[in-house]
Amino acid sequence: MAPPSAIEVLPEPDTSTFTIPDRLTVRHIAKRRAASGKLIAGVAAAADVGAFKGRTHHVHKPLAKRWDHRLTDEAKTRGGSSLKEAAKFLKQPGLISLGGGLPSSEYFPVEEMSFKVPILNSATGERHAVLTAGKHDMAHGTSDYDLATALQYGQGHGSAQLLRFLVEHTELVHNPPYSDWSCTMTVGSTSAFDMAIRMFAKPGDWILSEEYTFPAMVETAAPMGVRVAAVRMDEGGMLADSLDEVLRTWDEQARGGKKPVLLYTVPTGQNPTGSTQSLQRRKEIYAVAQKHDLYILEDEPYYFLQMQPYTGPNAPDIPPPASHEEFLLSLVPSYLSLDVDGRVMRMDSFSKVIAPGTRVGWITASEQICKRYGVHADLSTQSPSGFSQMMLFKILEEQWGHGGFLDWLLHIRMEYTARRNVILDACEQFLPKEVVSWKAPKAGMFQWMRVEWEKHPDYSSKTLLEIEDELFHANMRHGTLLMKGSWFCPDKEADTGKMFFRATYAAAPLDQIREAVRRFGESLREAFGLVGLADGDSKALRAVIIIVEDNTCTKHLLHPFPTPHSCTPPIHHGHPEIPQPSSRQSTQPNRQRLLGLDRARDTGSGQNHTREESELDAVGGARLHAVGAQGVDEADAAAGY
Repeated sequence: MAPPSAIEVLPEPDTSTFTIPDRLTVRHIAKRRAASGKLIAGVAAAADVGAFKGRTHHVHKPLAKRWDHRLTDEAKTRGGSSLKEAAKFLKQPGLISLGGGLPSSEYFPVEEMSFKVPILNSATGERHAVLTAGKHDMAHGTSDYDLATALQYGQGHGSAQLLRFLVEHTELVHNPPYSDWSCTMTVGSTSAFDMAIRMFAKPGDWILSEEYTFPAMVETAAPMGVRVAAVRMDEGGMLADSLDEVLRTWDEQARGGKKPVLLYTVPTGQNPTGSTQSLQRRKEIYAVAQKHDLYILEDEPYYFLQMQPYTGPNAPDIPPPASHEEFLLSLVPSYLSLDVDGRVMRMDSFSKVIAPGTRVGWITASEQICKRYGVHADLSTQSPSGFSQMMLFKILEEQWGHGGFLDWLLHIRMEYTARRNVILDACEQFLPKEVVSWKAPKAGMFQWMRVEWEKHPDYSSKTLLEIEDELFHANMRHGTLLMKGSWFCPDKEADTGKMFFRATYAAAPLDQIREAVRRFGESLREAFGLVGLADGDSKALRAVIIIVEDNTCTKHLLHPFPTPHSCTPPIHHGHPEIPQPSSRQSTQPNRQRLLGLDRARDTGSGQNHTREESELDAVGGARLHAVGAQGVDEADAAAGY
């Protein structure tokens, strides 16, 4: 008998009947295609994903789990399009078809389409190439795909010509560890999520997601009667312990619904937080999914926007990966690459790496799930736009190839790295660190900033949402739009106790990114009663004054803005570094008048750097004399100032 073990040791599969192939590389793809023969796929042709994967390349891997127990009745009863079933007979030689309701391509008013695309790593120095697609290129033998085919009705999984490239790309990057994985095209990840909800959830159900998440996901699920339960996060994304706790302590009566079986996550460059789950974090979350038998929706539009490490302002750039292999190894492994059970539907998209208007993406999941998704698409969205598929085919298949596409993704990485560095440098220079903090995102296009609303002058009298709204509109008055963090909370009744704002560095010109951050910093200084140059180093200004009245001296502390400790703030007359109060504040009667005040900046010595007497007038004839101006230090903060 074998000795007892604390670790379950699984039997190794018998590999004596086959050889485990090497992982697919760019160089191997051409060999695989040559072995499978020329792709011939006409109008509404069904795609043979098994051939695209290589017939024997995955036989050593286990089969995926079945998900019948998780699929809704809607998903299980969809039968697909009966008319499209006849398309498989169109390949029969000599067949004259009078069956399909397909319009003649002769009446498509597009004979050809041309567009210009960048040439990557050109040896001749040329920067662009013009690509042209004709209506009858397949008949003329000049291409495997033409407009007569692309603009016709097609299968829900998309054209076989483009799908082959996507299947190969998926294996190249992720190499799913089970054998019966498949791919099918989508009209974007929002549509893919909509279909996934219909496949796995019914009215009254809950799904799980990060405590800050993509609002369109919540808004898509809500009309279907599906609610979202929040899982806590840290700077590394969703917390596995929190996920397990939510599931272990689920109270069906209190929640009004059954324990969730569906997990939605954006693991890389998460929207809105910019967080990226580490490999270890993904393994931990996957283990929780196995424990509770969850199905995972892995939404990854930002996966290839993984950036170079941030090294700080004015630091030298880190060189980019030197090869395709090095680039692929630098990417955090996906949930799909860890998915030994087939419990992940990965949603990929061209929206962030080519253009969102293409409305083309794809999912990768087990054959069972892809088939269910495909028959749903046949009866709803059908195939993605033929124009978009043709453009992508020409760029990816005929112009760039797999190596060129990886070159483009690496180019995008370096571009977003530069943009990310600009906003981080601006944050370091312009934001008041006393009340706002941030982390450098490792991927994506979002900068997530936490505001210490507890330090706001109205903290004791207003709610988080009220102060957040005031800060939002104050920032708008300064000419900058940032998104409220509360807009991204899936559970509106949950109180995180934290305030955030989201900025994006994806599209604005670099000088405008810097200016927007400067304006945000200026807005925060005014709102929190902080005075200083917009350089990230400001102090709350205070004036220590002596009120002499009836031979009695009283020492007071005046704040530049209303706080719980000053009922009537002073009026500042044009001091260049003191924000002016609002008209509402300045019209209060019997207000003390501060005629002049010099600002003292703290350089770490703890001493006052200027000491200038300023005459003050007050109603009632009191003579006021300012004896100093100081930056607020820790002692003052502890005293409540």
